Order: sequence, then structure tokens, then C-alpha cells
Amino acid sequence: MDARESRLRERAAQAGQGHLFADFEQLAPAQRQHLLEQIEALDFEQIRRHAELLREAAPVAPADLAPAPMFPLERDAQHERLAERAVEQGARALARGEVGFLVVAGGQASRLGYDGPKGAFPIGPLSEATLFELFARRVKAASLRYGVRMPWYVMTSLANDAATRAFFETHEWFGLPPEDVVFFSQAMAPALDFEGRVLLSGPGELFLAPNGHGGTLSALAQSGALDDALRRGLRRLSYFQVDNPLAIIADPLFLGLHELEGARMSSKVVAKRDAHEKVGVIGRIDGRYGCIEYSDLAPQLREARDESGRLRFRAGNIALHVIELDFIDELVGGGLQLPWHVARKSMNVWEAGRMVQRQGAKFETFVFDALARSPRSVVLEVERAREFSPVKNASGEDSPDTTRADLRRLHARWVAAAGLPPPPTAEDGLPLVEIDPLFADDEHSFRARAGVAPQPHRRGHWYR
Repeated sequence: MDARESRLRERAAQAGQGHLFADFEQLAPAQRQHLLEQIEALDFEQIRRHAELLREAAPVAPADLAPAPMFPLERDAQHERLAERAVEQGARALARGEVGFLVVAGGQASRLGYDGPKGAFPIGPLSEATLFELFARRVKAASLRYGVRMPWYVMTSLANDAATRAFFETHEWFGLPPEDVVFFSQAMAPALDFEGRVLLSGPGELFLAPNGHGGTLSALAQSGALDDALRRGLRRLSYFQVDNPLAIIADPLFLGLHELEGARMSSKVVAKRDAHEKVGVIGRIDGRYGCIEYSDLAPQLREARDESGRLRFRAGNIALHVIELDFIDELVGGGLQLPWHVARKSMNVWEAGRMVQRQGAKFETFVFDALARSPRSVVLEVERAREFSPVKNASGEDSPDTTRADLRRLHARWVAAAGLPPPPTAEDGLPLVEIDPLFADDEHSFRARAGVAPQPHRRGHWYR
């Protein structure tokens, strides 16, 4: 036994994790070295705190919950005047090169039956363009519209980092300058059993899981991506998740409202479909901005209505944010401590030389918890059909079929608004149409190019 192995065995034993070496002698030399590297990287103090979190009683729901002030979708004359000012302000910020893009793309597409990063999943209704390609074309469209280079920060995870980088390289970064596509990876956290012991996912392999989208902020700093953004003269990032291809990432209205308010972090929301839609809502928690979990809303609050008959707590969180870079720098520089959330679930783990099913826990942080540190914040209500249709499940709700249908409906609306001939319909009764983001990325820009006919396509109308 060499000195390194002896030292790590002692550290693990002192932390109550000596079982990690139970099958060490049966491992191949390469497996032994890999396991030692993983154990050496463990933060045993953090693991201890996670174990304590498991033993604590269930958290008590916050006592003071209130809806957050919201810039509404239905606007009066005063709101419209402010919106006009905001659009001008946001467009200036984009044209000055102050805005970069940040996509959270650490997930695999295994739930969709696809072997690879979720961003590599094909979603274009006619083009079969992948999620990454659609967003790359939106980044390029914004760069061309405002005449500046706009860097794109892509957060991966240990599970898909190499595959994501290879995917972009194979596709020549989808026409973007390679130096403007910056990859960085979020940290991983070990899964524990209910006794606080680190689980293994295979022989010589710790069970590690991404530390949640809250890990974006610390990963930005630790990877050097934050310094890169500051060197480029950026002031803020447009944050979005890779599984929502309807996300408007260069929105002058949102950016302008955020800047006029002097906000540090802001959010887009959609109206909940009904009181029982299980989605968190952006609101005020003990006087601070945050995301109120569905389970934290008592039935009387879920059902509560305002004077116009709408739900009081209706601001459904869709994970679209604007975040100031100096705010991120302050948070991480002060030793960012977002609260950890526990996900208890059944897992397939390696134990006593075989795979077994055990109850365990994963630990995540959520980026919206940083809202509590932002004294000023904008909550912008947007139209669900225009900006939110996530791809999460293989079938049913929030599946590739529903997302492609929403894209087709949206683009058909643009075609109708431009007074063009309607596209053909499919057997499902929905129009067969797709509009390339480089051709037009909103209804206004599409109408400006309405004289251009769609490209021939065997299945429908493709504007590109």
C-alpha cells in the first residue's frame, strides 16, 4: 500500500466513509487509480453537512408568502410607455455588446430515448435541427442584428462535457466563431444513502450527480468563464435552459426593464394554467424575491384570486433570467452558499459486488435562490405559447411531440400575421411549417421579410 492510498483510506475512515475501499483489492489497477482520484476530490466536510441535512426534520414552509410585483402581459397605457422605453434601452445594451448568453446544458437525453447530451437532441419540426443548433442560430441572428460579437457560455456536466465539445466541433460550432463559444462544467455532488454514506454506481465508481443549476454561478467563477466575460466588457448574461427551444434569448424588452429597474437578477414567468399546475412561482418569501415551491403554497393560497379573478400566485417560473456579472462576482466572491435541496429517490447502486436498488438522496442547488440576494428584480410575464415549451419527457406532456407542435403553431401565427398563404397541414391537423431563426427570430422580423417564399420541402413550408 503506497502513501497516497494509506492517506486516503485514513481520511475516508475518519469521515465514516471507509466502505469506499471495501472492494478495492478486487479492482483492476486502472480502476483503483480512478477511485483514488475520485476520493481525493471529495469534500468530506460538505458530505458531513449533507448527511446532517438528511437527518433534519422536513423544512417548515415560509411564514410570509406574497406575490411579486409583475410587469404584466396585458398592459395599460402606462405599461406600454414603459415598455417602449425599455425596448430602446435593451436594444442599446445589445448593440453596445454588453450582453452574453448562458445556457444550462448539463443533462443527458436518456429520458427521451436518445444517447447523448440533451442539446444534441433533434427538435426542428421540418429541419430536424438540434436544440444546440437552434440556439446557435439565435445567437448568430442576434449578433448580426446588433452588429456585435456575442459570446455564448455553455455549461456542461461531467457526464456530457466531452460529448458536447465534440458535437460542437463536428458541426463547426454551427457557424459561430469557436472563440465565442465558451464551455465550462458544473461540479458534481456524491449521492448518499439515508445513513449518510457515499454510494457507488459501479465497481470503483462513485455515484456522482450534477449539483443543480445553482452550481452555474460558482462554476462560472471557478472555470474562468466569469473572468472571460468581464474581460470582454459584458455587463450581464441572458440565462436559459437548453430544453426550451422557444426561449427568446436576446429580448430587448426584458433587458431594458431589468436595466431601468437597476435589478441584479430578473425573471420571466408565464401564467399558471390553473391553481393545481405543479410549478414553482416567482414571489416574495419573507420579504425577499424567490421561487415559491408548489408544496409551500397552502390550498387557500393556491386558489386565491385577485380583483380581476386571476390567480394571485400565478407567476410560473420558466427558468429564463437576466443576471448581472458584478452580482455573480459578489455572490461567489463572498463564498456563495445557496441552500441545498434534497431529492430522495430509488437508485441502482453497486454494493457488495453487485448492483442493487437502494433508497438514496441527491443534492442540488437552484439558481433562483440567488434572487433573495437581489434587492431589486423584474418579473416579466410572457406568453407561454411564444416562449415556453420544454422538452422533458419521451411522450405525453412536455415531450418532443408537444414542443414540435408548439413550434409549428407559433410559426403558423407569424405566417398568418404576414398575410401569406397558409402552410399545409399534417394528419394531426396542425400546420407543417418551420422558420429558421436566421431568417426571422420573431413575428416583426418575419413580417419584414414576408415577400420571400418558403424553400421547397417535402413535408411543408420551410422559411430559411
